[in-house]
Amino acid sequence: METLRDRATTMKDCLARSQIITDSMTSILGSFDLRLSALETAMRPTQIKTHSMRKAHENIDKTLKFADAVLVQFDLVKQAEAEILRGPHEDLESYLQAVNQLKRIVRFFSTNKNLKSSIGVITHSTTLLQKASLMLEEEFRQLLTSCSKPVEPDQLLGCLPASLRPSTAHGEGGKKNPADHNKSSENVVYRPPNLVSPKFIPLLHDLAQQMLQTGQQQQVFIIYREARSACMENSLKKLGVEKLGKDDVQKMQWEVLEAKIGNWIHFMRIAVKLLFAAERKVSDQVFEGMESFMDQCFAEATASSVSLLLSFGDAIAKSKRSPEKLFVLLDMYEIMKEVQPEFNMLYASISAAELRESVSVLTKRLAETAQETFVDFEEAVDKDATKTAVLDGTVHPLTSYVVNYVKFLFDYQLTLKQLFLEFEDIDPDAQLAKITTRIMQALQNNLDGKSKHYKDQALTQLFMMNNIHYIVRSVRRSDAKDMLGDDWVQIHRRVVQQHANQYKRISWSKILQCLTVQVAGGDGISTAGVSRATVKEKFKTFNTQFEELHQRQSQWTVPDSELRESLRLAVAEVLLPAYRSFRKRFGPLIEGGKNPSKYIRFQPEDLERMLAEFFEGKTLNEQKRLV
Repeated sequence: METLRDRATTMKDCLARSQIITDSMTSILGSFDLRLSALETAMRPTQIKTHSMRKAHENIDKTLKFADAVLVQFDLVKQAEAEILRGPHEDLESYLQAVNQLKRIVRFFSTNKNLKSSIGVITHSTTLLQKASLMLEEEFRQLLTSCSKPVEPDQLLGCLPASLRPSTAHGEGGKKNPADHNKSSENVVYRPPNLVSPKFIPLLHDLAQQMLQTGQQQQVFIIYREARSACMENSLKKLGVEKLGKDDVQKMQWEVLEAKIGNWIHFMRIAVKLLFAAERKVSDQVFEGMESFMDQCFAEATASSVSLLLSFGDAIAKSKRSPEKLFVLLDMYEIMKEVQPEFNMLYASISAAELRESVSVLTKRLAETAQETFVDFEEAVDKDATKTAVLDGTVHPLTSYVVNYVKFLFDYQLTLKQLFLEFEDIDPDAQLAKITTRIMQALQNNLDGKSKHYKDQALTQLFMMNNIHYIVRSVRRSDAKDMLGDDWVQIHRRVVQQHANQYKRISWSKILQCLTVQVAGGDGISTAGVSRATVKEKFKTFNTQFEELHQRQSQWTVPDSELRESLRLAVAEVLLPAYRSFRKRFGPLIEGGKNPSKYIRFQPEDLERMLAEFFEGKTLNEQKRLV
């Protein structure tokens, strides 16, 4: 316990001494705080001067750097000026870089107008930029003009599919065969040519872009339109396109006009699918990134060429209608329908709306004119009053003309059906059948009128038989059969037979009466009660009438060999049995008298041989009067 008591006392003394030391240290530290505060107060002026000096140095550094930047700008102005004064022709890329450098310099000094030199540099740079703009404009014009040479016809024709290339260099032979109509052209590939060398496209693009950035939109537009428009027009003229109006068309001979229409169809295909498509590519590349401007430039560059092509089509559509023009009108309508989708795609922009409308208007006008020509043709057939005399009763030229016309119509049947739908929503097959039926009926009405001019009623029937048979046979061998139907064919075949029967009745009933003798109270077999004089007169009349028929009807013509043989056979089947029977019954009365050959002049074999000479038209050129 004593030990513990001693240790406790020792620890108490130690704690007491520690407290004294702590108090002393606190007192010392308090005095330091006072001294530091006094020192800080004494140092503040020095700190302020040091901060001011640091700020001054920073401002000096900034000023020096800005001065260096200004000096650099002056150097760049001199460099850009030298490049611009050399012009863009030698090194266009460096020239454009110099122009852009000047623009940056103007922006630099425009944001630092407090500099004394700003106004002078801005004025000088702006003057240089104006000079550069004029030089860029001239360079754009010269470069574009040099790249805008007319395309040679051979180059364009070489881009056509082989099946559509003409036989001669300038489009002759471009007219299509009617049999080629309505064939699919989906697999036909067109390869538009490069109108501008690819190496010049980037330069033209950069020039155009630079000019647009400097506010020279109008100059770019005018230069591009003039250069490319002239290129398009001259390319078409070299190809053979002519500016022809309605009056020019009216004065032309049909053969000349027909050839020009065939060429126009060829030119229209080349223009849209090759020339305009290639020009669209040029404008797209030159004005890439400038879409709104690109569409307007393309439309204006080709507008005069489009107008040149459409003016001829419009002149044809407005010219005097005639039946022979129907097929070329259909050809023209067909090519317009063929190129219209591609044309609308090339000219899809708002700025080209007028051009799209002009193509649509011409297509409609051609359709209207073609449809009106249909009506004209039907009326012309019905009222045809040609004085051409068919003396031998053969097929009339009008018949062959109309039938061939209708056959050609069916080569265009897909185009016709499309045409019908231009105006109203109807069944195009029914409409085509209706028109064809009306034309055929008009032809029959006209033929019936022409047949009345024959003095010999037998020839009237032969004429009608020949013509209706020709119509039926032609329809059966063409696509018109499916449209008119089997009933129409069967009805008109019966009409042919009716005319053949009428011919036999009129021609042969009278002569057959010579081979009959009425015997009072006879049994029809015995010759009792029949005088020799009566029999002689019968034979004599028969001979005379048969010779007259042979002389006359051997000059008549049945051009179809099958029909001709059928008609001869029908006559022979009636005449020869009657003659054999009459000769067998009454011949002995004559043969026993004097000069029997004077009355019995023909053997049945002679009649058969002479019947084989009927309807051959042997002396048609010698006949001088209408039978």
